[in-house]
Amino acid sequence: MPMKQNHAARRVVILASLAIFGVFAALVSARTATPSWRSNRTAPESAYEVYAIRYGTLKSFPLGELVKGEDKNKKIDIALMIWLVKGNGRNILVDSGFYRDAFMKQWKPADYMQPSEALSKLGLKPEDITDVIISHAHWDHVDGTDLFPKARVWIQKEEFEYYDQPEHQKDSGVFAVDMAMLEKVRAEGRLELVDGDDKTVLPGITVYTGGRHTYASQYVGVNTSKGIVILASDNVYLYENIEKSLPITATFDAESNLRAQERMKKLAGSPGLIIPGHDPAVFVKFPKPGNGIALIS
Repeated sequence: MPMKQNHAARRVVILASLAIFGVFAALVSARTATPSWRSNRTAPESAYEVYAIRYGTLKSFPLGELVKGEDKNKKIDIALMIWLVKGNGRNILVDSGFYRDAFMKQWKPADYMQPSEALSKLGLKPEDITDVIISHAHWDHVDGTDLFPKARVWIQKEEFEYYDQPEHQKDSGVFAVDMAMLEKVRAEGRLELVDGDDKTVLPGITVYTGGRHTYASQYVGVNTSKGIVILASDNVYLYENIEKSLPITATFDAESNLRAQERMKKLAGSPGLIIPGHDPAVFVKFPKPGNGIALIS
């Protein structure tokens, strides 16, 4: 029986050695592996602050022209907004508002401040803006782009090329004067044409299509300390669109708009971080710092 005892002893030694090796390997792995919590966090270098900036009001706007199926005789005051994305050495605007006389005379905005001047509430000058991301080519979102002379301008390639054709501008809310302005920006080498959906245009900033407010409107996802903020612009006019799952009234494709809304809910860090394009309630939900400025995240 001595040989059986020796065999058993050898087995004990081998198993003990394997156990020690396993512990050592686990310790090495623990030191070198990236912790799982870190891999899911936004990298500090791509986290931004996001502000809504109110530069005016359109009074008595028909609710039924914003939310499909609502009463067009019911009127609400809507906010005119642009959005500042600040961080990583950049000051990025999402949309640029409007300022040209023809639009001012037609729409007569109340409490109006030129978008370039509204930036002063955050201590910025027009020359400080590094980028302007245009959600779509409607006058009240693109007209102010040339107020920011140093900015690179980002717009969907299909949006630009479609509305650059005069036959597509009629009764569209897109005007020749604004498309000519974008052509000038392109001649200066500052126009960036984004080719399609789910494109990262800058670190921590991604644009998405599918809202179909216009031919190829886009919305913007921004990495922040609270998670992804979705700047929906007119792909979602009001909180009511999102909360009741109702499409916007002005859309090329209502079903596509609803699909985009559902996608926004999945992309956003939380439902409250989907920011609609014209809802004055943004400044109630995010009351600080105030005076027409809302810190979203």
